[in-house]
Parts: sequence; C-alpha cells; structure tokens
Amino acid sequence: MNWIIVLGLIALGTVLTILRTALGPTASDRAVAVDSMTTITTALLVLLGLLMDRYIYLDISLVYAALAFIATLAIARYLEGGV
Repeated sequence: MNWIIVLGLIALGTVLTILRTALGPTASDRAVAVDSMTTITTALLVLLGLLMDRYIYLDISLVYAALAFIATLAIARYLEGGV
C-alpha cells in the first residue's frame, strides 16, 4: 500500500515537471525542469531497486545521476553564454 502511494507521488512529480518543461517561459525554467526530472528518475530507480531486491539498479542510478549532473552543468554553461 505504501509503495503505491510513493510511486503515485513520483508519477505526479514527473507529470508536473513535464508540464513545466513544456510551458516554461524561459530556457532556464526548462533546464531546471529537466534537471528535476532526472532527479525524480534517479529516485525511481533507487525505489525500484529496493522494491525488487535488485541492487544493480542502485549502481545504475548512481551513474545516471552523475551523467545528469554533468549534462546540467553543460546546459548551464551554454545558457550562460560560455564556450
């Protein structure tokens, strides 16, 4: 029962960030929404790993979070106007 509530909240957060990505008035808002989506996806991978007792998902979520962080830095650098 608790897992259903948690996964429902994660789904709601994903829908809200998708809306923010589509409706964001500036590119910075869209970049923050995409970064939030990657954070939610990382949390989902961790929860699925714990739920299914497959700890490989924890390793995958760690790599995914690191790559998402690097991508966020690259997007921020691009939006700032750096080369």
